[in-house]
Amino acid sequence: MQNKGFIKVFSIILTAICLFYLSFTVVGRQYNKKADQYANGDLALKSQYLDSLSTEKVYLNYTLKQVREKEIGLGLDLKGGMNVVLEIDAAEVLTTLANTDDPQFNQAMRETVIQNRRGSASDFISLFQQNYEQIDPNGRLANIYSITMGDRISPTASNGQVISVLRDELTSVANNSFNVLATRIDRFGVVAPNIQKLDRAERILVELPGITEPERVRNLLQGSANLEFWKTYNVSELGLYFNELNSRSSEYAMAQRSALTAETTEVGNEANGDEMEEGTAEEDAAIQDTTNTIGTTIITPDGEEKKIVITKSFVEYFNQPYFAMSGAMGPVVGTVSKLDTAEVNFLLNRFKDVFPADVRFKWGFKPVDQRETYFELFALKGDGSRRGPALEGDVVTNARADQGQQGSAWEVSMTMNSAGASRWATITGAEIGKSIAILLDGYVYSAPTVNSRIDGGRSQITGNFSPQEAQDLENVLRSGKMQAGVRIVQEDVVGPSLGQEAIRDGFVSFIIALVVLFIFVIMLYGIIPGMVINGALLLNFFFTLGALAAFQAVLTLPGIAGMILALSMAVDANVLINERIKEELAGGKTPRRALEDGYKNAFSAILDANITSIISGVVLAIFGSGAIRGFAITLVIGITASFLTAVFLTRMLYENRMEKGKWLNLTFSTGFSRAMFRDYNFTFIQNSKGVLT
Repeated sequence: MQNKGFIKVFSIILTAICLFYLSFTVVGRQYNKKADQYANGDLALKSQYLDSLSTEKVYLNYTLKQVREKEIGLGLDLKGGMNVVLEIDAAEVLTTLANTDDPQFNQAMRETVIQNRRGSASDFISLFQQNYEQIDPNGRLANIYSITMGDRISPTASNGQVISVLRDELTSVANNSFNVLATRIDRFGVVAPNIQKLDRAERILVELPGITEPERVRNLLQGSANLEFWKTYNVSELGLYFNELNSRSSEYAMAQRSALTAETTEVGNEANGDEMEEGTAEEDAAIQDTTNTIGTTIITPDGEEKKIVITKSFVEYFNQPYFAMSGAMGPVVGTVSKLDTAEVNFLLNRFKDVFPADVRFKWGFKPVDQRETYFELFALKGDGSRRGPALEGDVVTNARADQGQQGSAWEVSMTMNSAGASRWATITGAEIGKSIAILLDGYVYSAPTVNSRIDGGRSQITGNFSPQEAQDLENVLRSGKMQAGVRIVQEDVVGPSLGQEAIRDGFVSFIIALVVLFIFVIMLYGIIPGMVINGALLLNFFFTLGALAAFQAVLTLPGIAGMILALSMAVDANVLINERIKEELAGGKTPRRALEDGYKNAFSAILDANITSIISGVVLAIFGSGAIRGFAITLVIGITASFLTAVFLTRMLYENRMEKGKWLNLTFSTGFSRAMFRDYNFTFIQNSKGVLT
């Protein structure tokens, strides 16, 4: 066989890659098992355990969070979870762009909304165009949209041209919403979510495996994006207020500690007096329960209930308390561990009367350390009588991330409309030397310092941005271009018990099919050829799983079906090869010559069959979605792996053994196969006469 060295090296490299990526699944499953044992059925406790280790390096310098991201993900049908189809409020987008009271326009919009909610094969914009032209056959959409979109739509534009621009605008809004949803879901902490745009521009598919709180997900997904620009305080301006807060929080913490100590002592004495003969287990349980009456239950920004007990002063919760450092400048109050943010929020809210009425505190979106443990707290300054943001994000018309001149650091350019540009010039002129915080959904993404007054609405945001950070900031700024709500048009919740049942049934059926197949090929070709085929099938399965892990694909029941089908095609390839070898042996050739000719003569048939199947799989993967796409991807990977194992690796094994003088007496047949396919004689024509007459 030619290129034997290349095939050997390629196989070794492929095996190493598959082992590397599959090892993450093994490690992740081990920690998941430890979490189950620790939580003992308490999902909240399990989540807390995994979160506490998420930034710890647990394997090959990878954190547990990175390990879990590299696992083979399980789809909804295997793990349980939530499948949601979201629809952008296209009516709101088109109405906002039009800004008109035209009765025909409003009537067409109402009818389109009704038809769309009843269900239609056409997208929203196509329905709107049909309804508008039916209501007013001579109506011109350009007369409406050229007023507010004069830079893109001329007064003489046809309805088709206007619809094309509106379709682009809706696609842009959908892209912005997609980015916002991806960010929210990432913050929600779902492992291996699937977010994709559907054929209709206004619809987005979201699959969240392992979700156990559907109501929280609904609230998370349906909220509108809220981009805001806030003025900020320098922490040095708030020094006296922080000193007062620290003093009062210290007294509060001391009272909490005293109450906790007193109640623990009282419960411990009761346990000792009443149940001395029961040992220490009951005492420990009683003492642990004392925190049920001490502390406060709060609702976190993510909607979770959390009970907190304040045992430290405000400053002691900070890893880096900038507000307590002399000469500190800028809006960052300090950095706090993610485990202590609830306590800091509680103290800021309890003693909010300490600060001026326009002070607002918000957390940074991204952690500041490599272990993703610490987050920055920003001091914002409310503007106007409402003490809110200085500027809303809907004034942003465009944003773009670019690398600076001569390969310098990345920067983000931002453009505003005329109203926003005027207000922006006033804000930046008054805030020179201070920071303007950019918030999305209540989290600070960036807080650039104003160097000079910015006229014309064109701004450059610079900093030590990586390409990804610059792209993220661009997406954040674009999300405020059009605030459009989303609604859930389809929702399916799969319980974890159903997912476990599907895993068990799928695994059992797969094992049964594999065992029957192994036994059959051994009965058909003998022990050695049969075991070679079985080994090739197992190697094919290993390569397929390794490829899925490397591509971070999600395994579903249709995907398992695709793997089984690929295994059956791998069997076909081995059967073709072995049958051709048998024919060559029957022709009187030596085993080594028969082996060489058998592989050579079967190659073209195997190649043709695999190529046609791969083409079908690629078409399904491109045009299909969900279960169909999962089936197609695993099928294509499995067929490719089967070609390598059946055509090349098995041949290398046979040639290696025969070169060493072994396996030279193989016949590739057994008594069973000879009895079934050569010696068995049944005259179908003669015996059919008795049946037909």
